[in-house]
Amino acid sequence: MDPIADFLTIIRNAIKANHRIVTIPASNTKKEITKVLMDQGYIQNYKFEDDGRQGQIKIALKYNPETKSAAISNLQRISRPGLRKYCKVDELPRVMNGLGVAIMSTSKGVMTEKQARANNLGGEVLCYVY
Repeated sequence: MDPIADFLTIIRNAIKANHRIVTIPASNTKKEITKVLMDQGYIQNYKFEDDGRQGQIKIALKYNPETKSAAISNLQRISRPGLRKYCKVDELPRVMNGLGVAIMSTSKGVMTEKQARANNLGGEVLCYVY
């Protein structure tokens, strides 16, 4: 039971099936990851819907209009419930020499490794996106 891995898998499967919009059950961590993906330009738009219970996240995936390829080529879960991965500020990962981003959970919230480096923060490496 890993909700973040399920979140990434739903997005990965939707991209492989060339879906434009994907609906995912919401949680606070998933909402923060979605905001980071939007800020970094990996998704086109998102919307949080409250259905009285858990809520839903609707994500509009981003595709290149000429080549029909998705903006996200790979999503990789790093820290998982059975093996947590933590990094100090001087050990923060660089994904594909800076072309991708590592999404981290820090004491100041969910952010990219570049933002964590700028804020001098370490934390748990949730996933790589490129």
